[in-house]
Amino acid sequence: MLSSGFGPARQSDAVKGEARKMKTMNVELGCLSQAASKRVNMDADEDKKSPRNSAQVNGDEKESVGVMKSLRRSMRREAVMSLISPKSKGSKVTHKGDTKESEPLFSPQPPSPNPSTGSSVYSPLKSAASFRGTKGDDESDVAQRKSKSPDLKTEPNLSRLANPLKRSFKSIKKVANDRFSRQQPSVVVLDESKEEEEILEEMEESYKLPDIPHTPLSVMQISRLIEMEVLEEGYLNLLALRLEFQQFSKDSPMELAKMEKDLNLLYGDLRKKVGAIIRDSNSFPSRNKGLLPHVVRIIQEEERRAEEAGGLPDSWMDAWKEAVVEGVRAKVESVHLEEQEHNTSWLSIHLGLLGKAIVEDLESVRRELRWSYPPSFNVFSTYVNSYHQVVGHHLRKLEQRVAKLKDLHALLDWIVNTYKSERVMGSVSLQPDVQVERLDLQLEDGFLTELKERYCFKVKEDIRLSLDRLTDLENEEFWSVNKPPHKDDEFLSAKFPMDIWTTLEGKFSGSRKIDAQLEQKVTSACLEELKHFPKRFEEEFRRNRSNTLCTEYQITYINSFTLLQTHIESYQEACPDQVEGFRKEVKSLILRLLQRLEDQFKEDVKPYLRRMMTRKWLSHDEDFASLYTRAEQLSEHCDLMRPPHAQEMASQLHYHVVKEYVGQLMKDTYRCSDRKRESAADKIRLQWNRLRKLFEDMGSLYEWLHPVGDDLSTIIMSKKTEIKDNIWPLVLKYPDFSKKHLMALLDFRGLRRGREHRLILQTFSNLKNGRGTVDTDQSQVFFRDIPVTVNTDFLSNLPLFCLSVLRPDS
Repeated sequence: MLSSGFGPARQSDAVKGEARKMKTMNVELGCLSQAASKRVNMDADEDKKSPRNSAQVNGDEKESVGVMKSLRRSMRREAVMSLISPKSKGSKVTHKGDTKESEPLFSPQPPSPNPSTGSSVYSPLKSAASFRGTKGDDESDVAQRKSKSPDLKTEPNLSRLANPLKRSFKSIKKVANDRFSRQQPSVVVLDESKEEEEILEEMEESYKLPDIPHTPLSVMQISRLIEMEVLEEGYLNLLALRLEFQQFSKDSPMELAKMEKDLNLLYGDLRKKVGAIIRDSNSFPSRNKGLLPHVVRIIQEEERRAEEAGGLPDSWMDAWKEAVVEGVRAKVESVHLEEQEHNTSWLSIHLGLLGKAIVEDLESVRRELRWSYPPSFNVFSTYVNSYHQVVGHHLRKLEQRVAKLKDLHALLDWIVNTYKSERVMGSVSLQPDVQVERLDLQLEDGFLTELKERYCFKVKEDIRLSLDRLTDLENEEFWSVNKPPHKDDEFLSAKFPMDIWTTLEGKFSGSRKIDAQLEQKVTSACLEELKHFPKRFEEEFRRNRSNTLCTEYQITYINSFTLLQTHIESYQEACPDQVEGFRKEVKSLILRLLQRLEDQFKEDVKPYLRRMMTRKWLSHDEDFASLYTRAEQLSEHCDLMRPPHAQEMASQLHYHVVKEYVGQLMKDTYRCSDRKRESAADKIRLQWNRLRKLFEDMGSLYEWLHPVGDDLSTIIMSKKTEIKDNIWPLVLKYPDFSKKHLMALLDFRGLRRGREHRLILQTFSNLKNGRGTVDTDQSQVFFRDIPVTVNTDFLSNLPLFCLSVLRPDS
């Protein structure tokens, strides 16, 4: 009875004692809660007054957050292992992270900012909440509570009495959360500044490899870890498997081959995963920020173990560089590129976007990515060189799509100038790191030369099309509609010389911006093509010209090509051969145009000149009036022509008119009597002076022709005895004035024979002999070009005594 009663009594007393303890704890917790609430309110008031208190509170909160963070990492770690091996009670491998707070793969490495060390945001282990919300996690938590708290399991009453304690902890947690939420903005600022400091800290070259597990996980488990990007666990177990392979007995070749195959598969998976992380490291920096340090240490460790068996034969550093190139290539290929049909400026737009993308990517590498690597990796330099290589190949593919000259120029200018300028590699935001780099693109051998040659050919082709369009435009605006040409500074002129010069200067200037060598090639190509333009233009003009305004058009094109030649002369030093070739073509064209004008004038005045020195001419002035009118029209045309061609044409036609005029005296068409000699001489003098004045006004250069008319008139009107004294001016001024010309002149005067006739001829012969063989100025040859048609042989050579019986001359 005592014993049975003692038992319940003792149990009741124990329960009451525990209740008292719980009550005391609740009271204490309540006091703590109130004190905490007061402290929070006091801190909130102090926050408004003292920034230092705010920073201190933030520090406390950060410490609390750090503890909670550590707990979450431990929970996720257990969840990862349970997910990998859900039926096993735990891993056989021991890690340093099992005894300490979660550490990275290599000890000198700064802690990862990711929730799970070495795990990605895309990893199935990325969120502790997802594991806490699963049934497996609940069962795991229950198992842990059972193992750690057996008293609660054996004492249900204590479990029931613990509820107030839990509620008290929840109250404290709520107060702490409220306090943390009020201080959260300051905490964020401090965390960002701390992260900035961590980013700017360069990773150390040296590292310490954690302990390799004695027994590795299974191949499936290691592969799963690598796939989920839990690289620290996966790689250490992979090294453990590799050590087993190296220590495995060679007596079992089948097992050895199987292990080697497993190693190759796992290393292949690791290589692919590492390559993917590196490739996307700059595209998704926040995702890969925590993974890159592990990747770097893996590469370093594999390079150190390159000579050991079980690894991959090729270099991991080379694989890293290839992955960087692939990432850069993906970035370049992602730049927007429109179709040519949709936008004529497709290439310029694409190159602008490409340069912007390059600068932004390298800025990200310089600002963030390179701090995840040791200095020996030369990350920024590697990315710059990768862009040189990838962009060079990209431009080669773009060149195959380019068909227009402006796109070729845009491509060349971007390669030669823009890529190295401040808009891309020379950007201020990339300095000073980029200064040590080679700024030139890595282009295929001969690609730039080929591109320049194609550009020159395209420029030459474009110039030809432009010149042909100008010819067609001239035909449409003037020839086909008989529109009078324009005047410029009182001279007839066309617009195409300025259009041609502007077009050429645009091509030269555009190529000059690329480089001087290309400018030289382009200038040579353009002038070579321009050399053929005068002849093609002339052919089109003759095919489509209008007879009504033919003279005006010819004068216009004489002026226009003269002006164009003046512009082209400025390139004499750069391309002397091409300029000389163009000069010859223009000169030939202008001579042909001038010749046509002269021929037309000669044809017009031919009938009027033919009727000079006739009986009708002596009594009528119609023919000379028509000749003079036509000469006045010529003068008007010369006024519309630019020098020096106006003077040249005036001189040539001046020579032609006076030659034909004098030539009529040398023909046996009319012979003056004594009564009409003076009238004929006066008329010749008058008409000659009028022509002289007209051609002087036109700017004729043949001033030496002016005295001819007066000298001939003097001989015609002189008496027979005076003629021999008046012939010396002709002999002196015109050495080509011959005896035949003198006899024809005497015949026109009416003196064909007789003593005076012979004396005149004798005097002329003496004057010619006395003059001797004086060199004649070939530019002043006049009478030699005038044929003589009068019979001058009759009785002219008889001796004087044979003619003494003849009657005296009347």
